[in-house]
Amino acid sequence: MPRRELVTARPGDLVVTRWGARLRNHWFPCAVGRGGVGVKRREGDGVTPVGRHRIEAVLHRPDRVARRGHAIGPGDGWSDDPADPAYNRPVRRPHRFGHEALRRADGQYDLVAVLNWNRDPPVPGRGSAVFLHVWRRPRHPTAGCIAFRCRDLAFILARLGPRARVVVRG
Repeated sequence: MPRRELVTARPGDLVVTRWGARLRNHWFPCAVGRGGVGVKRREGDGVTPVGRHRIEAVLHRPDRVARRGHAIGPGDGWSDDPADPAYNRPVRRPHRFGHEALRRADGQYDLVAVLNWNRDPPVPGRGSAVFLHVWRRPRHPTAGCIAFRCRDLAFILARLGPRARVVVRG
């Protein structure tokens, strides 16, 4: 049986498992991908990728949450089409390739932290748009992101330092 490597965390990192997340002495319920936590193999597999990830950007809906990072406008999207030269990058809508709208009616992207998964450079088909975002409902699986109650996500983002990472353990 292969041995699973323990992904190490530093003090101040957000540590995520399929059961919840911890930041210092605070514990938060969260939702992970419908494919569980593990090795992400391809676009659409629903897996939340194990590893140490950095937060590259924070986005928010200015009409719904307090200012935090970059504002999400009506034309903002994120490419999830492996054939797109802008794969796993922000795009302006309408966009001729497959993409996700960042401005959503359901509130899941009212507050978003973009993780550096498959970003520098993006490998087409390896997976895109791994975010921290607001959950649909408690523990409802995501497409591979990590989702929290809105107030918990705001608390977490306000307390993560510039060198903090999101450490996902299987």
